[in-house]
Amino acid sequence: MLKFIQSLVVIIFLAGSLKAQEYTYYVLIKTNMGNMKVMLYNDTPNHRNEFLKLVNSGHFDGTLFYRVIKNFVIQGGSSDSRNAPPGKHIGYGTSAVNIDAEYRENHFHKKGALCAPRQPENINQFKMSDISQFYIVQGRVWTNEELDILEKNNNIPIKNELKRKYYLPRKEELAKLKQEDPQEFNKLLRQIKEKINFEYSLSDYLKFTEEQRKAYTTIGGLPDLDGEYTVFGEVVEGLDVIDKIANLKTDKNDRPFTDVVIKIEEVSN
Repeated sequence: MLKFIQSLVVIIFLAGSLKAQEYTYYVLIKTNMGNMKVMLYNDTPNHRNEFLKLVNSGHFDGTLFYRVIKNFVIQGGSSDSRNAPPGKHIGYGTSAVNIDAEYRENHFHKKGALCAPRQPENINQFKMSDISQFYIVQGRVWTNEELDILEKNNNIPIKNELKRKYYLPRKEELAKLKQEDPQEFNKLLRQIKEKINFEYSLSDYLKFTEEQRKAYTTIGGLPDLDGEYTVFGEVVEGLDVIDKIANLKTDKNDRPFTDVVIKIEEVSN
């Protein structure tokens, strides 16, 4: 028994050590406006692995940050942006790599977040990511009051729909019971509330964590994109480069008049 316990302790220790030593991958995004060092998240492994494959194959080298919107995002990497003449409309290129989304509540659209774009839901109903390109969040700083409004705007329609589903069909019955049998009224009302609360807990209701609120009210970001696109990394050095690129003048397609050329390489910490 003692040997078993000792073996178990050793296994737990080794497991803890392996977790502590988990390797973290970094890439360096080089541009003519400056460089950004990006950490890739290990809990979005499919995005991390596919992105690294493309980086190491040179897929992104020579492409552009072709979609730049101040206080929103800088987007690049599309294959059809390479050597694109001025004024050419750039989109999803010819080498899209679509993979399943990997949403994680602990990763969100704060400034510097590395994210995977995707085609619209009318042609991409499963919201699959196109990892053959990427965007980096600039966003803006929000107030707590604005975040409260975002939560309400998202959640109130969900609650109203559930009330229509469970409460309205029983409204007349509840009114009658309230007058004739208050005990049964309270019992039925509790049952309805439990159904509403349970289904609400399974819905896409919005509740910002303390970590999200701290980030969005200090460095800023795009909270209204959370849960819609996969966030699979973050800029750890060179946040100022995002601002330099985002401040460039752009044409009607949001492409900078000054080309921002990309080269990405895998680097160590």
